Amino acid sequence: MPTTCSGTSRSALLRRSVMMGAIGGLLAGCAPGSGLKPVPPYDPHQYRLGVDDEIRVMTYEQDQFTSDFRVDSAGKVAFPVAGSLQAAGLTTEEFAAEVTKALQAAHMLREPSVSVEITAYRLVSVLGEVAKPGQYPYQPGMTLLTAVAAGGGFTYRALESRAYVARQEGGHTVVGYLKPYDYVKPGDVIKIYERHF
Repeated sequence: MPTTCSGTSRSALLRRSVMMGAIGGLLAGCAPGSGLKPVPPYDPHQYRLGVDDEIRVMTYEQDQFTSDFRVDSAGKVAFPVAGSLQAAGLTTEEFAAEVTKALQAAHMLREPSVSVEITAYRLVSVLGEVAKPGQYPYQPGMTLLTAVAAGGGFTYRALESRAYVARQEGGHTVVGYLKPYDYVKPGDVIKIYERHF
């Protein structure tokens, strides 16, 4: 003969179900990074130069104006003859145009053909619950997951659904979170949280 629940048992089950839902909601609210907002999205196709990027400036058929440079702490490149040129915040094409104008203004070349390529990107810092916390070179198209892979992968304690990030945006630092397939920006400081349960 099938058993049936009494009215008392049903109300106890209902109370227990409501309580478990409330506890689950509280735990979700206490999850690491739950109070953060997502950082502004980064488009890796719009890479802009920044401090510590290493670049090669090439001037067609003018070897004396072809050399490697590093963007200094002021965001500038000390270019021979043309002086100190602003590089941070510019694309490689925009910086090539600045070098072209500077060479023309210095009366060094009438119609220089200049191109710029990045030879080494800024570092990304990966901290917290990864096998090898540290600084790793940014790679074009790098996501949170590929940054974690550079750091040896998640530890068994890692929260894998989101990570804290501190990012430079428009001359100031913003903090927020990244999801696994979000793009990393050069210079990001990423912290992988530890799971609480």
